Amino acid sequence: MEVVEDIYKRRQPMPSMDAIYFIQPTKENVTMFLNDMSGRSPLYKRAFVFFSSSVTRELINLIKTDGTVLPRIGALSEMNLEYFAIDSQGFTTDHERALEDLFGDNAEISQAHNACIHTIATRIATVFASLREFPYVRYRAAKSSLDASTMTTLRDLIPTKLAAAVWHCLARYKTTIPDFPQTETCELLIVDRSIDQIAPIIHEWTYDAMCHDLLNMEGNKYVQEVPSKTGTASEKKEVLLEDHDPIWLELRYAHIADASERLHEKMTNFVSRNKAAQIHHSSRDGGELSTRDLQKMVQALPQYSEQIDKLSLHVEIAGKINKVIRESGLRELGQLEQGLVFGDAGTKDLINFLRTKMDVAPENKLRLLMIYAALYPEKFESDKGEKLLQLARLSSDDVNAVHNMRYLTLPESKKPSGGFSLKFDVHKKKHAARKDRNDEEETWQLSRFYPIIVELIEKLCKGELPKNEYQCMNDPSPSFHATPSRGPAILRGAHKLSSKLKREIILGSTSLDDPAQFITKLKLLSVEDISWTTSRSDLFLPKILWLSKPGLAPVEYSY
Repeated sequence: MEVVEDIYKRRQPMPSMDAIYFIQPTKENVTMFLNDMSGRSPLYKRAFVFFSSSVTRELINLIKTDGTVLPRIGALSEMNLEYFAIDSQGFTTDHERALEDLFGDNAEISQAHNACIHTIATRIATVFASLREFPYVRYRAAKSSLDASTMTTLRDLIPTKLAAAVWHCLARYKTTIPDFPQTETCELLIVDRSIDQIAPIIHEWTYDAMCHDLLNMEGNKYVQEVPSKTGTASEKKEVLLEDHDPIWLELRYAHIADASERLHEKMTNFVSRNKAAQIHHSSRDGGELSTRDLQKMVQALPQYSEQIDKLSLHVEIAGKINKVIRESGLRELGQLEQGLVFGDAGTKDLINFLRTKMDVAPENKLRLLMIYAALYPEKFESDKGEKLLQLARLSSDDVNAVHNMRYLTLPESKKPSGGFSLKFDVHKKKHAARKDRNDEEETWQLSRFYPIIVELIEKLCKGELPKNEYQCMNDPSPSFHATPSRGPAILRGAHKLSSKLKREIILGSTSLDDPAQFITKLKLLSVEDISWTTSRSDLFLPKILWLSKPGLAPVEYSY
């Protein structure tokens, strides 16, 4: 018998059972564990205790002071597993409040700011403990360290402080974790949202991004409608889009138009290769197979059920996405978004769009204006920005989101006053935040956009990342970049770049947000007394234990 329980809830005593505790090394959690196992009547026979990260000597001494508990401890170990794996190349530290704690209106005076950085650093460090990798720690340097005329702000120092905290944890691992590397094996690059305010907002046109942006999915969970067994009404079935699905693996990073074409080819090829499917298809006078036709095929051809199930799932998803694109006019909106980012469009184009496209959804107008605010923050310091907001007819809540983009803007160096330049460049684009990447051939429309981190990763791997702008806690020797390391770097765009650069790339983030979630968090940056269901940083993994059969032997974990 196995039971999973929360140590902060009242539990039934099971003195004949052994318990496995997996807890964060906090005083509260250790106190609860001691309460469970001390005295004449402990809750369990023996306790095998595994901490999610490094435990302090103070907490070890606290455990040692209770003489009744020590004989009942079967194992006491640091697991260093304080993160959530998203897939084979991504993880989060599960900090849903990071944006507020680090960039919010009250960040300068809030104690949560430093506590958040410390916890994020601890959890990032446990990733390297798991991988048995010791990185060079690179980070975006504060603007004030590059230019004395730039005012130092708390937000500007976030990557510097986080890098120092991560380095402190890693240095301790060198002496406390067996077989932990003593010399650098990989590179870690720490950046914050200020380097790219546009990526979380703009419409990205890959299949994966469109699924999460347009279909209101909960994580990777999609609700599919399938025919009922009785053949009357349809039933709802929850499916996960994950690595076990070969079609998802193949299409997730493809442009939505490319993904739709490939699905059509797969469907056509399946019908052409299977006589039974041809018979079923011919009964429809050779017309296009719909999702419902495919689902009915599953019942008619049970030997192909798994194959058709996956195909019908993705045909349905792609169909829904393309319907939203058509009905929302997303192609024209996407062209303007990318035009603004790449400097092909400007303020006049935005004004014309807002005046002529009155039926555009409020959330899409909001995202458009947030992109504009990231490109032209100075416009919103005058009445020009306010006039645009009035033209867009945004709600006060949405206006707040646009104004809050300022919290993610880095301080600018003071520009020298006086004088003017007579140099003109007639070919220069408007205010461009991206340059077209000539090294990649883009077949599909609206596939120009790329996150800034992609560029940073490539420069890092080539040894071209400016050392003054992206400094190193453990400064590498000049010969280090001569032969690019094969170890992992913690960055974004992981899957595509791993293939291109022939190097393992791992993306880490405080949280994984779709555009709607990011915008919600941004709106809250200037709101006081925010109520969250989980407000303590020590609620990450914490208070769970497994009860196992009597006589459990200590388990060896490799990580």
